[in-house]
Amino acid sequence: MWLYYGSMSSPLHIPLDRSAKTSFAEQICAGITSAIESGVLESGARLPSWVDLAAQLGVARGTVKAAYERLADAQLVEVASRSSGTRVTGTRSERAAVERHAARTDLQSAMYQHFLPGPAVFQMGVPASDCFPSTLLARIRARTARDEAEAIACYHDPRGEFEFRREIAAHLALSRGIECLSSQVFITAGFSGGLGATLQVIQAAGKTAWVENPGFLLSRRALEIAGLSTIHVPVDADGMNIAFGERHAPDAAVALVTPGQQAPLGPTLSLERRLQLLAWAERSQAWIIEDDYLGELQLRRRAAPALAAQDRSGRVIHIGSFAKTISPALRLGFVVAPPALVPAFDEAMACLAPAPGPAVQTATLEFMRDGHYLRHLRRMKRVYAARSNALLANLDAQGLHGYPAGLAVVVQFPGGCDDKAIAREAYAYGLAPAPLSIWYGATGTQRSGLLLGVASAVETQQEVACQRLAQIICRYV
Repeated sequence: MWLYYGSMSSPLHIPLDRSAKTSFAEQICAGITSAIESGVLESGARLPSWVDLAAQLGVARGTVKAAYERLADAQLVEVASRSSGTRVTGTRSERAAVERHAARTDLQSAMYQHFLPGPAVFQMGVPASDCFPSTLLARIRARTARDEAEAIACYHDPRGEFEFRREIAAHLALSRGIECLSSQVFITAGFSGGLGATLQVIQAAGKTAWVENPGFLLSRRALEIAGLSTIHVPVDADGMNIAFGERHAPDAAVALVTPGQQAPLGPTLSLERRLQLLAWAERSQAWIIEDDYLGELQLRRRAAPALAAQDRSGRVIHIGSFAKTISPALRLGFVVAPPALVPAFDEAMACLAPAPGPAVQTATLEFMRDGHYLRHLRRMKRVYAARSNALLANLDAQGLHGYPAGLAVVVQFPGGCDDKAIAREAYAYGLAPAPLSIWYGATGTQRSGLLLGVASAVETQQEVACQRLAQIICRYV
C-alpha cells in the first residue's frame, strides 16, 4: 500500500502480509518506523488519522490505534490535539539523517574503503561472491550451529578449538612451509584480531616499528593506536628496503611486513632481504609481524614460502586469515606464535581476545578437512587469473595501462593527479577503485594511481566499467 500524506518527501509504503504470523498492528508499526529512519517521514510530518489509515489499509481502526500507541511509546511520534493530529517527533528522524550522512562519509573515506557494501566493481579486499560454494558452506554451518546450541552451557577454549588449530598447523606445513605445533596456533577474529592480540603480547608501546611505504593503512594505524611510532620504509621491486630501516631506525622493536606479496604494489620480498631482515631481528631482539594476507592465493607463480618458514631464531609472528580465501564475513584468522611467546599468547587470548564461537571454527574445519578448501583455492586461482588478464586487456583498450599486483591491478597516474577525487566520482557510478596515494604514510612520497580489485570485477562487467572509469580519469589526467 502506497500512501501520500502531509510533508512526506516520497511515498510511504506499508506492506501488509495477511499470511504472516505478526499482527497487522506490528506490521504497521514496523512500516512507519522504517519510513522515519529512512527519511521518507521527516521530522514534524503528520500521519493520517486512525480512521483514514484504517480505511486505506482495510483494517480495523483499533489496529491502527494500537500501532500509533506503540510508536508513541517508542517516542517516534507524538499524539497531540485533534486539530494538529499525530506527528513524527524530531529526535529520531534527525538522528537518522545524521547517521545516514555519517555512513556515507565513512564508506567513502580512505580507511573504510574495504568495508563498502557490495561487492562493488573493482572493490578491494573481498573474494568473488559469484563463485563461492555458499550452499555447501551454509549446510555445514547449519549443522555446526546446531551442535553449538546443544553445548551452549560450556566454556570453549579461548585459544580456539583444538581440532581446528591442528588442521591449520597441518595445512600451513604443506602450503606455507611453516613447521609448528597446534599449541602455537591461536584462532582470532580475523587479521585485525590477530594483530591486536600480538600487539598486546609484545608490549612495544613507546618503541618504534618499521612499516612498509606504501602499506596497509589500517595496520599502520593499529600500531599507532598501540602506542608505537612508525618509520615508513620504502618498497621497491625486491620488497621492503631493509637497509633503509637499519639506517634510519636500527633500534626498532617491530617490523610489520607483507613478504609473500607486498600490499599494495605486489613484489615478493627477495631472499637476500628476507635473510637481512631475519638477521636484524635476531641481532636486535626485535619482532617481525608477518601479514600473510594472500597466503597461497598468489596468481602469477607458485606461492613464495612464508617468512616464518625461514625463521630459525623465533622472531617471526605469522598472522593469516580466511578473509580472501573464503569470506571476510567469517571474521576468522589465526596467529602462529614463536615457541617463546606461547605462554603470553595463552594469557592474552584467555583474558583479552578469546577466539570466535566454536560453530564457525568447526564449519571451517570441516570445509578444510573434507578437501573443499583446497579445491576452492585451486578454482579461485584460475578465476582470478582469468579476470586479471581480462581486466588488463580491457584497460589497454581504453588507453589505460596497469600491472597485476596480487588480487589487484595497479594503474599509476602522473604526479599531482587527484586519485582520491577520481575514486569518489567512480563510487557514484557503482565502481569502487581504491586511491593508491592513501597507502603512503611518509609525507612527500605519495604516488598517484588506482588499485582495481580483481575478484569483484566479473568479466561481463569489465568493458563498461573500464569505459566509465576511463571517462572519469580523462577529466583529471
